[in-house]
Amino acid sequence: MVAAMIAPVDDSKIRRTLASHGPVRRRPRAVLERMLVRAGEDLSPAEPVAALEARIASLLGKPAALFFPSGTMAQQAALRVHADRSGRRTFAAHPYTHLDNWEDRGYAAVHGLRFRPVGDRNELMTLADLEAVGEPLAAVVWELPQRDLGGLLPLWDELVAQVGLARSRDAAAHLDGARLWESQPFYGKEFAEIAGLFDSVYVSLYKGLQGVRGAVLAGDEALVSEVAVWRRRLGGAIPDAWPLALAALDGLDSVLPRMPEFHAHARSLAAAINQDGVAYAHPDPPQAGMFHVHLPAPKAAVERAADELIGEKGVQLFLRVRSAPDPRRCSFEVSVGETTMDFTPPEVVALLHELLDRAR
Repeated sequence: MVAAMIAPVDDSKIRRTLASHGPVRRRPRAVLERMLVRAGEDLSPAEPVAALEARIASLLGKPAALFFPSGTMAQQAALRVHADRSGRRTFAAHPYTHLDNWEDRGYAAVHGLRFRPVGDRNELMTLADLEAVGEPLAAVVWELPQRDLGGLLPLWDELVAQVGLARSRDAAAHLDGARLWESQPFYGKEFAEIAGLFDSVYVSLYKGLQGVRGAVLAGDEALVSEVAVWRRRLGGAIPDAWPLALAALDGLDSVLPRMPEFHAHARSLAAAINQDGVAYAHPDPPQAGMFHVHLPAPKAAVERAADELIGEKGVQLFLRVRSAPDPRRCSFEVSVGETTMDFTPPEVVALLHELLDRAR
């Protein structure tokens, strides 16, 4: 009862944040200042969006790309087109797919599609899991990395084999690449080679790139033409998307080149946490620029302690806490970005000790 009565912490108190999506870099003044640097005096409203689409198409090695105001809309449009083309209404993905867990099952409510979970909820989807699917599929969706498993990634040869199996069964291959930018250092391959496995690729503009909002869907010209129809039907063909595009272009220039650095820092942080032992970082080592920190304390107590840290020190450790089957434990996500680089491994370990001391 006490935890439920605690008032939300005022974001204005946060001066430093371990969370790459925290409010520090996303405050309006900071975002607008970065936009002004990019905005030329004679820039038309359409130019930033066109430039963004062309640049991401080139990065991903795809003939065409289309801006969407949200990744939810982009992925629904892609799956709808794959379903209409195949005459099938079922798509397959890992049980933790973002489409099912975080988007109110819009694929079903809006498009009449059906989701077929594949594999163990707590492990990566495997080739054997896909082989066991006995029904015809419109598409298979891969999320790289698998966020709800701490950012796990399949090995390259396994991924290639899985996509090949889907194609052999006439199913389209779709990539939920919301965090593709963070995954590339693990594979050590160009973005175009990774994206080249898939018929359609969605990338986020605000997660790893630290933009304001939005997404881009890439594929061949016919696919992009068809998803453009659904973007209009879903209300996403907004005429003045240039602020979102400018913020994303800034991210492509200033943040994307730092992904290997973020990946290395994620590994350093996780190694320090696991060497200390007060908490457990998984995966060990991180595969993408993210990982989960598992804590030996109840969720409500950790939330209260975290609010105290923000109120007294202005330090934010996470955006949200995940409950666990064991009510004595919980976890949170660390997604490494520019704000995370301000924290050294010893400081993060010390903050975890303080967090847990306060949670007792």
